[in-house]
Formats: sequence, structure tokens, C-alpha cells
Amino acid sequence: MPSASSPKPFKQICTLIITTFLVSTLSACANLGANRIEGERSNYNVAIQRTNDQQLLLNLVRLKYRDTPYFLEVSSVAAQFTLTTSANASASVPEGALSTFGFGAGAQMQEKPTITYSPLQGDKFIQRVLSPISMQTITLLYHSGWRVDRLFRLCFQRMNRIKNAPGASGPTPGRSPEFETFTRMASILRTFQKNDMMELQYSEENDVPMIIIKLDEDARETEDARLLAELLEVSPVQGRYYLTAVDDPRYIRVQTRSLLGVMYYLSQGVEVPPDHVDEGKVTVTYNDDGSRFDWQRLTGTLLRVRHGEDFDPNAFAVAILHRGTWFYIDDSDLNSKSTFSLLSQIFSLQAGKVPSSAPLLTLPIGQ
Repeated sequence: MPSASSPKPFKQICTLIITTFLVSTLSACANLGANRIEGERSNYNVAIQRTNDQQLLLNLVRLKYRDTPYFLEVSSVAAQFTLTTSANASASVPEGALSTFGFGAGAQMQEKPTITYSPLQGDKFIQRVLSPISMQTITLLYHSGWRVDRLFRLCFQRMNRIKNAPGASGPTPGRSPEFETFTRMASILRTFQKNDMMELQYSEENDVPMIIIKLDEDARETEDARLLAELLEVSPVQGRYYLTAVDDPRYIRVQTRSLLGVMYYLSQGVEVPPDHVDEGKVTVTYNDDGSRFDWQRLTGTLLRVRHGEDFDPNAFAVAILHRGTWFYIDDSDLNSKSTFSLLSQIFSLQAGKVPSSAPLLTLPIGQ
């Protein structure tokens, strides 16, 4: 232990300890960036994915109530990390006594994330949202592994004279829709797809985009192929079916929904509290005989959004609070989760190409 008559060793010890601390701190700083990526990237990923799902579900519920949908996209996330260090040393050298000294050190790290939001609005976005989904997009989604019946029921509202609830592509209609024949036709195509007896191709002839459905030779001899040709009013049974928006007797004329039309269509699967129906907050659809139409007949195998005031938070895939009521998709409802995921992909393909022309909202939320 150094004494009052020998301060030099004490200074050397102080210098050595402080130097060691600073070297250790600088070494830690060198790995700070890599360590923070491992710790924070997944957190931001989960948060953005969860809030995107919540926003999409919120807009489906808004459409059911005829409220205005609105999207606020996360354009960028910038996280800044600040490491502050400190070190101190003190000593007491009383006369005739042993010297005493002390050391102190501290480090503090601060995260300051900056989130940039981009509102999806303006004429260009509206045109994109209201424009029909392209044949190329439908083909791309099919080859991404989606079921053909789910894809066609969402994206097509007519095939020749077969209607797929075209009135449901807007605010909830007052009269029951026509959709049973289309659902049956889509089910036949699903059977061919499941048995690997059909192909879907995108083509352009004379600058006319179209989807070509090709049936295998074995498929053409089946009863399903005969029924398909009958439903589409194509005779005789063909090996290829050309789907296009052009009014040409050689082709099957189709009409696709817009992104907003798909969202309106799926919003019919939102179940609302009975008192909201009685208070006239949502439109009631009636059959020809005057009875209420059950939208679960149309959307029950696609999407079902339940409601409730008290429920298990571990039992839902995504949930939002609107008009004092919780709306959610059950975590065990795989059909609804699949359709919701498909809707998210359609939204990304349709709206993701819109150039940003609206002002950005940047929030430094870490300060």
C-alpha cells in the first residue's frame, strides 16, 4: 500500500487502471454495431409486420362500417445508438497514516430510433388502388403456390356470364349476391390443380394480356372437364381456356377486381355486434324472400373476422379495437389466415409500386 511519502506508485496505479478501463470500453464499442443488429433487427421486423397486419384488418373493418380506409406506411427506420462512458479516481493521503484511494467507472447506452411514415394518398395512389388487378399479377400469385380457387374468388368478379358477387366489390349491397356457380367452377379448377392436371400461363397476343388455362389430356376426359365447359359456356370440351378482359367470342371474358374491390369483398366477412346492426351502423343484406342474407355463405371459407369484448389474447392471429369492440382473426382459423396473407401480398404488389409523392412524417421517438 503506497504511503504519503511515495505518491508516484499511486499515480502509476491510477493511470494503469484508467487506461485498462478505456481500452476495454473502446473494444466494446467496436462490437456495438454488430451486437445491436442481432438484438434489434428481429424486434423491428416483428413490430412492423404486426402493425401492418393490424392496419390491414382495421381497414377491412372500416369498410364494413363504410368508414374511410387509410394507410400509413413505414418508409424507413433509423436507429442511432450512443454509448457514454465515465471514469474517476480519488485519493486521501493524511499525514502519518496509510494512503487510501478509490476508483469509479460507468457506461450508459441510449437508443434513438427515428421512424419515417409515408401516407398512401394522392391521385396516383387512388388510380392504383382502383385499377383492376392485372392478369400478370394473378399468374404470378398462382405460381407462388396459392390455391387457384382462393385466388380466383378474390380477384375475379365475372367470367363470361358467371358472376362472383360483383356488387360485393363496393359497400355492402342491400340484395343478396349471385356467386354459387362461380364457387362451383373455382372448385373444379382447384381439383385439377390439386391433382396436377392443369397449368396456368400468362401470355400477350396482339398486346392483349391473357391467362391461359391448360388441361392435361387425362383431365379433358373427366366429368369435371365437361361440367367446366358447360359452366363457362364453351363447347366442346377444350384443352385450353383463354381468359381476357377483351370482348371477343374466341375468349372467355373476365372482369377482375381492384385492390379496393378485393378489400370490400373480404370486408363482408367481418362479423359485427348485433346492436350495431340494430342501430343501422352497417348495411343489412336481404334475400329475395325478405330474409336476411348470411355473408358467411360467401366468405365463410375465405375469411372470418370475429368480434368480442373479452377474449384470450393468445388465441388470435391479429386483432384491433374499433368502435369500442375488438375484432380479430382466430389463430386456429387457417383458412382466414391464408386469405389474409394473400390479401397482404396483393396489397404489396398493387400499392408497392406507387411513387411516393406525399409528404413524409418523421418521428424521432427516442428523444
